[in-house]
Amino acid sequence: MRRSYLITSIVTLLVRNPKVFLLALLLGGLSYSYELFIAREAMVFEGIPKATYNSMQTYTRIFRNNAYMVGYSDIKGNPLWVVYKLTSLSENTPHLKRPESFSADWRNLGLITSSDYTNSGYDRGHMAPNHAISLLYGKQAQVETFLMTNITPQKPSLNQKLWQRLEEMELDSFAPKFKEVWVYTGPLFDEKTTRLKSSYFVEIPDAFYKIYVGVEANGTLKTLAVIVPQNAKANDRMEKYLVSIDEVERRSGFDFLHRLEDTMERRLEKEIDATPWF
Repeated sequence: MRRSYLITSIVTLLVRNPKVFLLALLLGGLSYSYELFIAREAMVFEGIPKATYNSMQTYTRIFRNNAYMVGYSDIKGNPLWVVYKLTSLSENTPHLKRPESFSADWRNLGLITSSDYTNSGYDRGHMAPNHAISLLYGKQAQVETFLMTNITPQKPSLNQKLWQRLEEMELDSFAPKFKEVWVYTGPLFDEKTTRLKSSYFVEIPDAFYKIYVGVEANGTLKTLAVIVPQNAKANDRMEKYLVSIDEVERRSGFDFLHRLEDTMERRLEKEIDATPWF
């Protein structure tokens, strides 16, 4: 009743005051333009990931947070890509306490909650990492990594071992070698759809990717990409999972770094060279 009355009152106000309506329309347009052309573009490196084929399997809605941005799939109940930026840590950076729980994201139409994963046999796997984000961007940014739109099903043996080691490596080893490191990450799915036994709304990935773009002080770019399967062993060497960015794009259905000059993009995306990183 209250909501209906409020909506009616707002509509009546706008109809009776066309100048107010036009002002609201203008402000709304400016806000949307800022979000679309300025705010989102500042959160990525050389272009927001773009679907390479028109399919509901690659359809995403973009959610921008303080320290990372998500291309989220309501169909799969997963983020299909997440992007964040790493830099070297300052001295005496405080370590923040890990939040005690995960939170539903009101922007998610399916309203996936932490309970969707309960007794599923899978961990709630972060794509934008809690530890690095908390150290570089602070408490509020850390809390946002616990939104369920940043979470994907990972086997405990992967999430708590090799994936965690990779997240530590990118902050402690990769970031200090460059002026900044941009990271794109997300799940990969095969043709067979398997969902959590505890929630039909969450699809289980078969593997996960990371794309690293290191920007040196002189502007030179170095890239690295990995695809890590769900069944990866804890003691596997990371070099075992090196791939080209082209391979990640083929399996994910997204075009990354598409605003780079074409010749440079083709060169960087076909390379498999871990020398600058390891």
